[in-house]
Amino acid sequence: MRRHTRRVYNICYRFTGNAAAAEDLSQEVFLRVYRTVGTYQPAQGAFATWLTRVTRNLLVDHYRRGRRDRLTDSMDDAMPLLESLQSTVRAPDRQAQDAELSEQLQRGLARLSPELREAVILRDLQGLEYGEIQAVLQVPEGTVKSRINRGRIELARTLAGMGVRPA
Repeated sequence: MRRHTRRVYNICYRFTGNAAAAEDLSQEVFLRVYRTVGTYQPAQGAFATWLTRVTRNLLVDHYRRGRRDRLTDSMDDAMPLLESLQSTVRAPDRQAQDAELSEQLQRGLARLSPELREAVILRDLQGLEYGEIQAVLQVPEGTVKSRINRGRIELARTLAGMGVRPA
């Protein structure tokens, strides 16, 4: 489980945009996994795929429960996370720029519909293959590809509207 903690947290954070909520949801995921690990069947796919499906299902439940609450959530509470670091020592100006880009990406993701957001997060931020995403979302592969494409287009349009240009 320890090797999957960061992955689960990153999915939760990218979906919620809130560090504290992501920590709480990550804990809920691992509690759910502990209670239901007996239902995991290796023949149906890799453990990481099953774990991602459990995470996704919990996030969907969270989204449905807290739809009204999210309208009042503030992005100010979100702590920017960087998915990958080029080096452990970065110049302060580069750190500030990376933090700002991460925050803008998070804001852009928050504006996507949940279906598009989860597809983009799973493919582009978590690096899952189409087949793995299909297993997690339990939709046809064509739907996965369509959601990723539409999500990328919508995200690019949103980021462009925020003044973010591709590097």
